[in-house]
Amino acid sequence: MDSDYTNRSEGGDKMKEFKSGFVTIIGRPNVGKSTLLNKVLGEKIAIMSDKPQTTRNKIQCIVTKEEHQIIFIDTPGIHKPKHKLGEIMVKSATETFSEVDVVLFVVECDAVVGHGDKFIAEMIGNTKTPVILVINKIDTIKKEELFKVINVFKDLYNFSAIIPISAINGDGIEILLSEIKNILPAGPKYFPDDMITDQPEKQIVSEMIREKVLHHIEDEIPHGVAVEITSMKQRGNKQIIDIQATIICEKDSHKGIIIGKNGAMLKKIGQLSRLDIERFLGTKVFLELWVKVKNDWRNSDNMLKTLGYK
Repeated sequence: MDSDYTNRSEGGDKMKEFKSGFVTIIGRPNVGKSTLLNKVLGEKIAIMSDKPQTTRNKIQCIVTKEEHQIIFIDTPGIHKPKHKLGEIMVKSATETFSEVDVVLFVVECDAVVGHGDKFIAEMIGNTKTPVILVINKIDTIKKEELFKVINVFKDLYNFSAIIPISAINGDGIEILLSEIKNILPAGPKYFPDDMITDQPEKQIVSEMIREKVLHHIEDEIPHGVAVEITSMKQRGNKQIIDIQATIICEKDSHKGIIIGKNGAMLKKIGQLSRLDIERFLGTKVFLELWVKVKNDWRNSDNMLKTLGYK
């Protein structure tokens, strides 16, 4: 046993292996991947919405305990892309299969296996990485119905385990973490104990603002929205951070809806975003929002690169 990957138990005599590894979370859009990640972390890092394709980037988060460290990778929902941004999102999800120690395939409590689930099962068919099927949203069905769902999905793929959970209320989460720990190899501590994500603060702040647009703007407009943090700095010696951000949309008509009558919608988005950002940064925030139109930015290589998607 490599002594670099061991630690002493509370008894002081027996040496235990320290386990560590990477776990990717995949699934169709809107099955609760980000909700699961936030519940595991005990803190909101990944934004959530009932609209599909909310997550656009791979988000790496770290859970460190005395005997293990698990690095979770939240990925965009796997879907049929309609533009370059969609292609980047799907690629960022599928390329993780061979880079991790465990794959979590998250599905909803549905007794019918959808085309999207079958497509993902085919994509993971060639990987040698252990795959755990996570059946989410069990709080929405009766216990006898859950057995039907398990029976439907168990023949889809040779899963290492099938674990029903509710990411909303936490049911089954400890069982899932225990199963992951059993699979993980002995390894080093990749990140410091107090680090919970490798995402830059600017990235998290921009996503918090985009989440409020997703929540309060209807139809297809939110899918064409991105947020760029143009400035983020502390104000002199004062405990306040000044943030300037630009909400980018694809049409002039969308810009008008985001701003709202007399600026009411933009003000609402700003106020709600500021509260989340202050909780995250632990300090007062002055947030200034602008709205800019960039036609068809989701197919622009330059814009995708500027916004950090390429």
